[in-house]
Amino acid sequence: MSDASIVFADIAGFTALTEAHGDDHAATMVDQYYALAAVSLCDGARLVKHIGDAVMLWAPTPLAAVRSALRLMRSVDSEPGWPALRVGVHAGPVVEKSGDYFGTTVNTAARVAAHAHSGQLLCTRSVVRGLAATEFAFRPLGDLHLKNLHEPVTVFELADEASMAAADVDPVCRMRVDRVRAPARLPFRGQSYSFCSLKCAQAFAADPLGYMKP
Repeated sequence: MSDASIVFADIAGFTALTEAHGDDHAATMVDQYYALAAVSLCDGARLVKHIGDAVMLWAPTPLAAVRSALRLMRSVDSEPGWPALRVGVHAGPVVEKSGDYFGTTVNTAARVAAHAHSGQLLCTRSVVRGLAATEFAFRPLGDLHLKNLHEPVTVFELADEASMAAADVDPVCRMRVDRVRAPARLPFRGQSYSFCSLKCAQAFAADPLGYMKP
């Protein structure tokens, strides 16, 4: 057993994207995502495995983990029309077997990632402590009771200034859309929604309430 930092990063809204644009489009995106993950690693981080639309990274330090995660997030952000990522990072003891990693640290990182919103990097106190006196700043979000974990986990959000202020999210397929260049926009209940295509706009127009988040 040794200490490490674990990153889980998945494509937000991937199920909705697959439903809206088809399996072939989704499969191509996942292949490209895996390639981006492989070239985003830094400071000794390693790509452990692919899990559907998610990747798991191992890093020797919290700094290596967060830097690699941010490089991956920004690579995905630069891809036109892609959804953003949801990322969770946790540091602690792990067990290595045949190139894979196991234990509570891995499970916690996965649970934290599942709690993140689109475009959000969440991490735990152990990661924040490991990033003292670095360039990163974090906002505390309080304690979370995560599935299959007995103790609450204190979670922090990376306060990254590189925001997506000019981007909307297509409510049908969950792709990010530049609101200035959006192929279609529709009003609903006092708000304007951007769409990646006329197909998504038509689907929304037919059943807007079906695409509203609860």
